[in-house]
Amino acid sequence: MAPVRSSVTIRDVARVAKVHPGTVSRALNEQTRALVNQETAERVLRAAEELGYRPNRIARGLKTNRSYTIGVLIPDITNPLFPPILRGIEDRLDEAGYTALIVNTDNDPERERSHLEAMRARQVDGFISATARLDRELLADVAAGGAPLVLVNRSLEDGSVPAVTVDDRQGIRLAVQHVAALGHTRIGHVAGPQNISTGHRRHLGFLEAMRDAGLPAAADHVRFSRWFIEEEGARVCAELLDGAPDLTAIVAGNDLLAIGCYDTLEARGLSCPEDISIVGFNDMPFVDRLRPPLTSVRVPQREIGIVAADLLLERLADGSGNARDILLEPTLIVRGSTASPSARPAPPSAPRCRDRRARRARRDRGPGRGRPPWGRAPRPAPPAPRRSRARRTRRSRR
Repeated sequence: MAPVRSSVTIRDVARVAKVHPGTVSRALNEQTRALVNQETAERVLRAAEELGYRPNRIARGLKTNRSYTIGVLIPDITNPLFPPILRGIEDRLDEAGYTALIVNTDNDPERERSHLEAMRARQVDGFISATARLDRELLADVAAGGAPLVLVNRSLEDGSVPAVTVDDRQGIRLAVQHVAALGHTRIGHVAGPQNISTGHRRHLGFLEAMRDAGLPAAADHVRFSRWFIEEEGARVCAELLDGAPDLTAIVAGNDLLAIGCYDTLEARGLSCPEDISIVGFNDMPFVDRLRPPLTSVRVPQREIGIVAADLLLERLADGSGNARDILLEPTLIVRGSTASPSARPAPPSAPRCRDRRARRARRDRGPGRGRPPWGRAPRPAPPAPRRSRARRTRRSRR
């Protein structure tokens, strides 16, 4: 391919392909390529590649009054859940000729507002946000600016903003049904933040699933985290076990919280799943490499990103103001972190050894030796010592 030259224009491509510049414009645009004869379109594409033509997005934006950039807000770029979602968003936007401008908010409302203002200044055409909390102030501000907005992996209770999420309640129901089917009846919940739709809905789903299974969901069986991070999972799991030490299974609000539960069990000398079974949510990359591999509710992460981008592009194309939520189906991936409570090993070997030694000592002492003094039989007199044969022989000779 020829080196890219900034001076190459649509007119240059038209001259080489021997067509009108308008035909080149239609052939290079995937959305209008079907309007051009296939043979002509292929000739235009070959000419553009030979010349190293690249579309001038600034000129294109001036003509269409668009920047062809989309602002994407992520709450925590280090969370392994989000890279596959971002990949889906970027792939779909790139196919449509858009560029994603990605920012990380660190779950900080002020930083989120600052990023929004910066992207507005760059005249992005729309927003995809995974940072939405259940409060509406910032979202209302975005909507007032006129740019279309789609939520991803988050949603509002009233459905006023288009959103693409997994069915959180159904996902938690799958987790509860799984551990209940294994025989667990004392099930705890390390819940996510309640000011975020995923944490709130998964908690409600846990309560519903426990009720439908006829199992108690006592207040001391549920504890709430402040953020979806590993450290919070460890802290909340410790609180949960302090208040309900007889739990045999824990359903966590997401995988990072579940990994925090692993940390707490290890610190307390407990084993998973021998002592406590654990279920996560999201099925992040690499959770199958944990020890034990984590049973988790799988979220179709890349598909969420693709569908969110499609929904935003649809709104950009027709200016539709109709908000709709798209729910994707979760699936449960069973791995080694869950097992039947009856599969727990017997108590440690040391106490059993002591028991065996005690039984052997009682047997050696004979009957009655193990009873208290007031119930003990009289001790028989010891037998007279036997003289040796040699001594008896000498006495008989005398």
